[in-house]
Amino acid sequence: MRCYDEMRLQDEAVRPHYARFERWLVQQGGDAIARKRAEADLLFRRVGITFAVNGDLSGTERLIPFDLIPRIIPRSEWQTLEAGLRQRVQALNLFIHDVYHDRNIVRAGIVPAAQVYTNAQYRPEMQGVKVPLGIYAHIAGVDVVRAGDDGQFFVLEDNLRVPSGVSYMLENRKMMMRLFPELFVQNRIAPVAHYPDLLLDTLRSVAPEGVDDPVVVVLTPGMYNSAYFEHTFLAQQMGVELVEGKDLFVDDNYVFMRTTQGPKRVDVIYRRVDDDFLDPLAFRSDSALGVPGLLTAYRAGRVALANAMGTGIADDKSIYPYVPEMIEFYLGEKPVLNNVPTFQCRKPDDLAYTLAHLPELVVKEVHGAGGYGMLVGPASTTAEIEDFRKRLIERPAGYIAQPTLALSACPTFVESGIAPRHIDLRPFVLSGKTTTMVAGGLTRVALQEGSLVVNSSQGGGTKDTWMVD
Repeated sequence: MRCYDEMRLQDEAVRPHYARFERWLVQQGGDAIARKRAEADLLFRRVGITFAVNGDLSGTERLIPFDLIPRIIPRSEWQTLEAGLRQRVQALNLFIHDVYHDRNIVRAGIVPAAQVYTNAQYRPEMQGVKVPLGIYAHIAGVDVVRAGDDGQFFVLEDNLRVPSGVSYMLENRKMMMRLFPELFVQNRIAPVAHYPDLLLDTLRSVAPEGVDDPVVVVLTPGMYNSAYFEHTFLAQQMGVELVEGKDLFVDDNYVFMRTTQGPKRVDVIYRRVDDDFLDPLAFRSDSALGVPGLLTAYRAGRVALANAMGTGIADDKSIYPYVPEMIEFYLGEKPVLNNVPTFQCRKPDDLAYTLAHLPELVVKEVHGAGGYGMLVGPASTTAEIEDFRKRLIERPAGYIAQPTLALSACPTFVESGIAPRHIDLRPFVLSGKTTTMVAGGLTRVALQEGSLVVNSSQGGGTKDTWMVD
């Protein structure tokens, strides 16, 4: 399966936006690069950027592998990406608001009512709740891939609940600037270091009415969460408190933080805790991660949450196929970025096609995430395919299927030297009084030859992402 090469044209000539970097790379000796790779590993370990790989029975945490060859995007391509991402996130926010208020898109017959109101991510508690500025997904991480000979961009997934990975984007850039400062003199690379400032501005902009100097906190599940490094990192970078559920309490529908100087009112919570665990009085009663009474305070408009409760309805994979129609319905525009063609296995014809072509398709659980609960047909054994066949027949509404895309490839350091490896991109879109982005994102790379699974939880690595003039 031929894929788009990010660095080289089909005749092996270097693409113009990679030319300067490629000349620099050729001049580097193998030993020098090896030393830089070892230095990067040491520095990342000191910082504490580790993760646990699924299926690793040792229970040890590893470094997220970082590759020194950046993914480079020319400004002209980035402008298209940015326009498409802004458009998509705007439509998704309008959809969530519509779901919990007027239900116009359901009344119009565009999205089936059952797909929304029987969905596990739908929160009836949010029906009719007024949220600041009408925005639900303040932080969105949208996974984008390139496929085909022409390298067309496709949106693979919308992450709107508690999207993670931005700390790796920032640390990757910091690492490249430390190891290779000359590259940032030779190339006009768009900065990303101001992301925490943009994030804080976004969070402050959605504070409850009448609050001029809002107190912002980051709510974490705690140190055993796989993204805890990111929670602490972002809190430090924004200069706000990192709190756990036990540090907060609700009184008279206001949220307070326990401090050594006494209770302090909290106005905005950047929550990195899933809906189910946010409030044991409203959702899971066994949750020790949330704040009793938080939903009541939120419904009363006394505290803002980012992202809002109930946002997950828009990033469920069963809703994904309808996003292009949402864009046309709410904005009256054609999508700038296309979806991957998707078969909804709840539909008899789509299920029949999927069952007949399982060895060729990627099948995903509609509620799955992190690369779990999926089948990559061309890379699967007969036994794995037959296991998924049984699952599909037993519970077809729980799955979607898509063609196996030949994701674009970027040169990557491997044991034998440099070789192409498949990549994706997760840019981050911030929505408050304004919509903002940094020109970059988290590029994830599948380090195993031929693998299309880029998730770090599945053994993938990361790269710095450059937007260049």
